[in-house]
Amino acid sequence: NIQSSGNEGNIWYFGYGAGLDFNSGSPVPLTNGQLNTLEGCASISDYNGDILFYTDGSVVYNKNHTIMPNGFGLLGHNSSTQSAIIVKKPGSTFIYYIFTVDGMSGNLGDLNYSEVDISLDGGLGDVNANKNILLTPFTCEKITAIKHQNSSDFWVIVRLENSNTYHAYLLTSTGINMIPVITNI
Repeated sequence: NIQSSGNEGNIWYFGYGAGLDFNSGSPVPLTNGQLNTLEGCASISDYNGDILFYTDGSVVYNKNHTIMPNGFGLLGHNSSTQSAIIVKKPGSTFIYYIFTVDGMSGNLGDLNYSEVDISLDGGLGDVNANKNILLTPFTCEKITAIKHQNSSDFWVIVRLENSNTYHAYLLTSTGINMIPVITNI
């Protein structure tokens, strides 16, 4: 079981080339980011708080701030309020999931996922063949992930557009369960 150090969320990239580094305990401005977005984005660091990669939901940048070899054309959208969320695969040392939510000004508002294998491209990472896999269509521009009560797995949750229906997808060491738990609230 891979434990979190709490440092995985210490570096944020967002907006127009902006970023913040929280590793010292106080935010330190970063100006080397490559994002160009008004809305949603996601970033992930390693156990030590060193950036691994970040995305606006459409393009994935590695720690050197260059586009990953297969890191373009993800089906999120830079006008989605929460275009992407990154979750490390439970029990893995090198697989990360990017869950993307398309903006309503984009295509259809779908929830998709893509996998990043951080061991590829000399340790800079690459989106592998599991790219833009549809989980459910017509979601709103919101997504979240929470740790399962077993302290290992994760729930990835979205709300369907114009409804009170939520889909929760279980992510375990075997991957994503494509059949959601559906809740109407």
